[in-house]
Amino acid sequence: MIKEDIRYKDGCVFEGMTSVSAVINSKHSDRKIIRVLYDTEKAEKLARPLAYLRHRADELGFEMTAVKAEELDKITVGSSHGGVAAECTGRSIPAIKADDIAENGFYAYIEGIEDPYNFGYALRSLYAAGVDGVILPERNWMSAAGVVCRSSAGASELCALYMSNDAMCGVFREKGYKIICSDTENAVSVYDADCKKPLMLVVGGEKRGITKKLLSEADTIVKIDYGRDFPAALSAASAAAVLGFEIMRQNR
Repeated sequence: MIKEDIRYKDGCVFEGMTSVSAVINSKHSDRKIIRVLYDTEKAEKLARPLAYLRHRADELGFEMTAVKAEELDKITVGSSHGGVAAECTGRSIPAIKADDIAENGFYAYIEGIEDPYNFGYALRSLYAAGVDGVILPERNWMSAAGVVCRSSAGASELCALYMSNDAMCGVFREKGYKIICSDTENAVSVYDADCKKPLMLVVGGEKRGITKKLLSEADTIVKIDYGRDFPAALSAASAAAVLGFEIMRQNR
């Protein structure tokens, strides 16, 4: 397996059938598979998924290559690839525009997450909660797209992703959206706040939080109530899950 210091070097290797299938089935990504590699010794066990991949290979034009386990281990980060990995192209992520925004939708902007695993966990929760799209800051973890895809259970490829721009909040306001930021100062409980769509949720990392500029744009600042006195912040991934599913609950 790749050592810690270079483990995110090649972000375009996708590990495991969940990740590879997400690349194939994404309606929002222009990423393409160049080659699927599979463990020769596991070919019999992987008969059904390999049959599916060969069928899609004919349709989408990627190669299928049988390799030894050692070769797979050289290009993968984890040990959970199950004998399948794909070498892929990059993905273009456009800047958010008014035409991209759905009527009466739910979007999220996430910034300040410290590693690609938590970034992937946050995307997984938001996607499961029904987010229509996720907006990313210029500095984000999609450079480690393979790791993000694996930790998000494919959600990073299945979800519509956009880059932020200086006019982002104004663009959402023009479409009738309110902007909700997660913070602790001058905040109301998310369980008492109006989280009806259309809205854009802003979630920051547990260390750096949300920038003052974004907080100043908020229509509402919400906090997550705890069940006891506890001074530590939730991880951004946990906060995204709680907030995303409260938004889903209020819009059932």
